[in-house]
Amino acid sequence: MINAKELWSQRFQAHIKETSRYLKYIFNGHIAIAMFFFISALAYYYQRWLMELPENFPTAWVVGIVFGLAASYSPVRTLLKEPDLVFLLPAEHQLKDYFKRCLGYSFVIQLYLIFLVVAALGPLYFESYPELGMSHYLYMLVGLLVVKALNMFANWWMLKERNPTIRLTDQAIRTLLTICLFFFFAENELLFVGIVTLILVVLVIYIFQYSSKKAGLVFDLLVLKDRARMRTFYRIANMFTDVPHLRNTVKKRHALVRLLTASIHYRQNETFTYLYRITFIRSSDYLGMYFRLIGIGGLAVWFVPNLWVKIAFAILFLYLSAFQMMSLWNHHRIIVWLDLYPVKKEWKQQAMLTFLKQLMLFQTILFTLLFLIQWNLSGVLIVAAGGTLFTYIFIQSYVKPRLM
Repeated sequence: MINAKELWSQRFQAHIKETSRYLKYIFNGHIAIAMFFFISALAYYYQRWLMELPENFPTAWVVGIVFGLAASYSPVRTLLKEPDLVFLLPAEHQLKDYFKRCLGYSFVIQLYLIFLVVAALGPLYFESYPELGMSHYLYMLVGLLVVKALNMFANWWMLKERNPTIRLTDQAIRTLLTICLFFFFAENELLFVGIVTLILVVLVIYIFQYSSKKAGLVFDLLVLKDRARMRTFYRIANMFTDVPHLRNTVKKRHALVRLLTASIHYRQNETFTYLYRITFIRSSDYLGMYFRLIGIGGLAVWFVPNLWVKIAFAILFLYLSAFQMMSLWNHHRIIVWLDLYPVKKEWKQQAMLTFLKQLMLFQTILFTLLFLIQWNLSGVLIVAAGGTLFTYIFIQSYVKPRLM
């Protein structure tokens, strides 16, 4: 006989201990200061932009889409592990209390996203619809919490369905309905709000009836989804500290690999040049993070009106990208075969420094091109010179001493 409450308590305490162990590294040091600067500057220019908000700005669509996505994204954390496929699967009927607590925990930890979205879009909504006031926006918040709960139950019931096409179709329909619901809510079209809500409730009831005909939960799917979410958390934590049990996924990306390795000569001193480049391309961690940071930094450079703040954002995201890419050095640390290579350690260090310098200079060129497109010649000169200078100083004074 399994005590579901005791099992949940054990899993929950272990989960909190594991996540808090890495959260203290994530919210500490350079990145926290950099993000504080970024959020402060973003809030300042957001307020200035609201003062010049166009009359025909589609606020209702922005609120509808963002609220709809926040409400429809409702994954359930089960904290299941691979051995549970053997030991807990036969006792699924004894785990009702366990899964109820999973639903409650999942809902609570996602509230931060709800309140973040509501706080971020509040000033925009009040500026566009001053006649509706705070009370209407609070009703929207209550509606957001209710619809969030409905979507979470629907997601949970659909986890009895093994066919991914059916699950994705259901998710797409509910997301579309949720977006329409909050669009009409933002426009204060309460009749249409009622109609869409009724359709959504009927769909959720149908999902419940559909799932009740299934034999039971698909345990391997639950384990797979929970493992994927923890892997995402570990990837983020790995940017700040070593995560020994992080499981990395590899993607082929033949075209990009050929592009970055075509100029490498078949010589001993370029062994790690080749390795770091294909790791950067094929690993699931680095390429996406690098271009996401370039994209966010590029948007800041493009839309921020003040020249010096533009330059500060360019240097900030240059630093953030370089700081994240430094983890390439330790990516293969647990592979003992690399120690058998007849390759000097200084060649490995030089390969890392050179590749990181190339990534930083490429990012500097992209940011410089943004200033050039806007025909901001002062920005072009300052970012090109400042980014190049920062790259060499950062590589020599910060990165090189740490590659020992």
